[in-house]
Amino acid sequence: MREQKIKQDICIGANIRAMRRAKKIGQTELAGLLQLEGVPMTREALVKIERGAQHIQASQLRAIKNALNVSYDELLEP
Repeated sequence: MREQKIKQDICIGANIRAMRRAKKIGQTELAGLLQLEGVPMTREALVKIERGAQHIQASQLRAIKNALNVSYDELLEP
Protein backbone atom coordinates (compact mmCIF):
# COMPACT_ATOMS: atom_id res chain seq x y z
CA MET A 1 0.00 0.00 0.00
CA ARG A 2 1.54 3.29 -1.10
CA GLU A 3 1.23 6.39 1.02
CA GLN A 4 -0.64 9.19 -0.73
CA LYS A 5 0.93 12.61 -0.68
CA ILE A 6 -1.13 15.71 -0.07
CA LYS A 7 -0.79 17.73 -3.24
CA GLN A 8 -1.43 21.13 -1.71
CA ASP A 9 -0.56 22.27 1.78
CA ILE A 10 -3.21 24.08 3.77
CA CYS A 11 -1.95 27.40 5.12
CA ILE A 12 -4.18 27.64 8.18
CA GLY A 13 -2.09 30.42 9.67
CA ALA A 14 -2.33 32.56 6.54
CA ASN A 15 -6.08 31.93 6.41
CA ILE A 16 -6.46 32.96 10.06
CA ARG A 17 -4.45 36.15 9.42
CA ALA A 18 -6.50 37.06 6.33
CA MET A 19 -9.83 36.54 8.09
CA ARG A 20 -8.70 38.34 11.22
CA ARG A 21 -7.57 41.34 9.17
CA ALA A 22 -10.76 41.32 7.09
CA LYS A 23 -12.73 41.61 10.34
CA LYS A 24 -10.35 44.32 11.60
CA ILE A 25 -9.39 42.34 14.71
CA GLY A 26 -5.88 42.78 16.07
CA GLN A 27 -3.70 39.90 17.21
CA THR A 28 -3.86 41.01 20.84
CA GLU A 29 -7.65 41.28 20.64
CA LEU A 30 -8.02 37.81 19.10
CA ALA A 31 -5.71 36.29 21.72
CA GLY A 32 -7.89 37.92 24.41
CA LEU A 33 -11.07 36.50 22.84
CA LEU A 34 -9.54 33.03 22.90
CA GLN A 35 -8.59 33.43 26.55
CA LEU A 36 -12.20 34.37 27.32
CA GLU A 37 -13.21 31.03 25.75
CA GLY A 38 -10.81 29.27 28.13
CA VAL A 39 -8.12 28.64 25.52
CA PRO A 40 -4.74 29.91 26.71
CA MET A 41 -3.22 31.97 23.90
CA THR A 42 -0.68 34.75 23.86
CA ARG A 43 -0.21 37.23 21.06
CA GLU A 44 3.26 35.73 20.50
CA ALA A 45 1.79 32.24 20.02
CA LEU A 46 -0.79 33.62 17.59
CA VAL A 47 1.97 35.32 15.59
CA LYS A 48 3.81 31.98 15.31
CA ILE A 49 0.63 30.18 14.24
CA GLU A 50 -0.12 32.81 11.60
CA ARG A 51 3.45 32.55 10.25
CA GLY A 52 3.27 28.75 10.20
CA ALA A 53 6.09 28.47 12.73
CA GLN A 54 3.92 26.75 15.35
CA HIS A 55 1.37 23.98 15.00
CA ILE A 56 -2.18 24.81 15.97
CA GLN A 57 -4.06 22.67 18.47
CA ALA A 58 -7.61 21.53 17.77
CA SER A 59 -8.91 23.53 20.76
CA GLN A 60 -7.19 26.66 19.43
CA LEU A 61 -8.62 26.12 15.94
CA ARG A 62 -12.14 25.71 17.35
CA ALA A 63 -11.81 28.86 19.48
CA ILE A 64 -10.45 30.89 16.55
CA LYS A 65 -13.31 29.64 14.36
CA ASN A 66 -15.81 30.79 16.99
CA ALA A 67 -14.08 34.12 17.69
CA LEU A 68 -13.87 35.02 13.98
CA ASN A 69 -17.35 33.62 13.31
CA VAL A 70 -16.14 31.58 10.33
CA SER A 71 -16.46 27.92 9.29
CA TYR A 72 -13.85 25.18 9.44
CA ASP A 73 -14.07 25.04 5.64
CA GLU A 74 -13.02 28.70 5.42
CA LEU A 75 -10.09 28.13 7.80
CA LEU A 76 -8.94 25.01 5.98
CA GLU A 77 -9.17 26.33 2.42
CA PRO A 78 -6.01 25.58 0.43
